[in-house]
Amino acid sequence: MSVDQVGQPAGAGGPIDVYRFDGPRDLSPAVARDPALVYVPNSMSNTVDVISQRTFKIVEQFPTGELPQHVTPAYNLQTLYVDNDLGNSLTPIDPRTGRPGTPIPVEDPYNLYFTPDGRYAIVVEERLQTLAFRNPNTMRLERTLYDPTCRGIDHLDFSADGRYAFASCEFAARMIKIDLSTLKVVSTLVLANGYSSPQDVKLSPDGTVLYTADQAGGGLWEIDPITFKVIGFLRTGAGAHGLYPSRNAKLMYVSNRAAGTVSVVSVETRKVLATWVIPSPASPDMGGVSADGSTLWLSGRYNAEVYAINTRTGRLRARIPVGLGPHGLCVWPQPGRFSLGHTGIMR
Repeated sequence: MSVDQVGQPAGAGGPIDVYRFDGPRDLSPAVARDPALVYVPNSMSNTVDVISQRTFKIVEQFPTGELPQHVTPAYNLQTLYVDNDLGNSLTPIDPRTGRPGTPIPVEDPYNLYFTPDGRYAIVVEERLQTLAFRNPNTMRLERTLYDPTCRGIDHLDFSADGRYAFASCEFAARMIKIDLSTLKVVSTLVLANGYSSPQDVKLSPDGTVLYTADQAGGGLWEIDPITFKVIGFLRTGAGAHGLYPSRNAKLMYVSNRAAGTVSVVSVETRKVLATWVIPSPASPDMGGVSADGSTLWLSGRYNAEVYAINTRTGRLRARIPVGLGPHGLCVWPQPGRFSLGHTGIMR
């Protein structure tokens, strides 16, 4: 795989920016005409609510399999998948119409990712402590990686050159590094002497820092992705959970679920620039940034609502009631050439 696919152009002399194709309104022709919607999986209601980004109103609702956790864009941007964890299925959504299709049987899909070269879909089987490597078009099972030490395998991101995946182990207080050429774990990192609850994972724009939200520690682990060692810890707020880069890739938005806040982190200085308080009660969880960068959308996990936050002021644009247990909502369309999964890791 060439670095050209996932980071800096081959032969270019400038610095790497893994999010360089994710700028404001830099939409692929494949998604340019998709309606601007937000897809909200309601884990406890077994439904998806569809919200208009223009009116902040629910325009559609449809049933899913049991315990829908996240809505994930496909690698080729042509399909969105609802990850029905206990339903053992993926519900495909046509993003041109916003309508669901026939569920696809897969085992224990807590989360869903795609390798940077597009070769595999990775179904995160959290309950089974397994990554299932499947055909990204048919979802046929091809390989599996079971790690008994990684209890609660959860969220992933990928190195700038696309050679490695990094996964958080929520219930084992550790991270693992996976060689995607061999599909084997090559390194394990235990966090805070085992007293940690790692959640979302995001690479810095230049590929030199791997950020991991620690729900128990209330902040971000800063990890060197090459040596796979901790290089720092940044406190943000109680229940640090989701990580979302801004459209200009200069900021990282951190949802602090237990604190009811969002921290705005500079990826250049690795410092908290601002803390946005969502009027209580609030439980900001998973989401994404609008295509123009003006709005951060987050689910309110324990409050049956969705927050639309003005990224210039940090104030709420809207607070929208939805079904019970809203989790990994997907903002669509998003800029980028291809999707690495989750709720929209675009490169």
